[in-house]
Amino acid sequence: MALEAISGVNKLPFMKRFDELQKEWDLHQIQIATSNFTNPYALMAPPFENPAENLPKILEHCKVRMECDHGTTTLGFKYQGGIVLCADSRATSGEYIGSQTMKKIVELNSYMLGTLAGGAADCVYWDRVLARECRLHELRFKRRITVDAAARMMCNISTQYKGMGLVMGMMLAGCDDEGCKLIYVDSDGMRSHGSVFSVGSGSPYALGVLDTGYRWDLTTDEAFDLARRAIYHATSKDAYSGGIVRLYHINEKGWKNICNTDCNELHDQFCKESIKNGSNSNLPCTSRTWVEQKLQQDEVQAQVAAVTTEIS
Repeated sequence: MALEAISGVNKLPFMKRFDELQKEWDLHQIQIATSNFTNPYALMAPPFENPAENLPKILEHCKVRMECDHGTTTLGFKYQGGIVLCADSRATSGEYIGSQTMKKIVELNSYMLGTLAGGAADCVYWDRVLARECRLHELRFKRRITVDAAARMMCNISTQYKGMGLVMGMMLAGCDDEGCKLIYVDSDGMRSHGSVFSVGSGSPYALGVLDTGYRWDLTTDEAFDLARRAIYHATSKDAYSGGIVRLYHINEKGWKNICNTDCNELHDQFCKESIKNGSNSNLPCTSRTWVEQKLQQDEVQAQVAAVTTEIS
């Protein structure tokens, strides 16, 4: 054995014990599975082609039910005072509500924010990678990364993993030397500049409110109220949206978290406003005010029915 060690023969594969070979194989598999620890852009792909198309077939063949449905509501718009971002906080998987406190607006640096919509794991992971790259850019070049560069980076990532089941739709908002910018990037590799965006299952309802109340010369208070009202209406009609409504404002000085308001509080606030405006007949059935009115109406109807019974 000493001669084998001196000559190096014991290092040859056929001279190793089975447990040593098994240990080396296990370590190799772990290195492959955790390759993103050293290179965050290198993720372990599924062991079959076209995961987005073939995974449902494999699950159906194995009789495994996997709920991949998801929902959210995020919005962003530019106005004369900067950019407003607003989002709910509900995370769902099919009919199951996984969390009511999901943070869907991510602080990438002091002047740029990103929103999450789609698969929670995909969005959170790549937003962390983007925040890392933004910080490394500042350290290397002694200046902040531009919003266009960050959006182009996410677009390249989406294109690289296109067709592999990546589900992501995000907005990047921030201010740089060229002014305030709002950019939409999705998992198909699309990158689009715009003034008004809404992403998620509740976006049609939010866009309905934004189309009605949006204009460029909004005051700051009007912009905040419009964003909260749009998310509130989306949460009241979309079962996959809800929780806490988070509101952010971005301008040349950086971003600021304006408020984090529960949907129930917004519900009561907007219902009271509708009562003052004389439109209380259209209150949603989940409103506390509606419940109180309904109880009063039922009590009156019960008294009328009792009187009618006595007369007859």
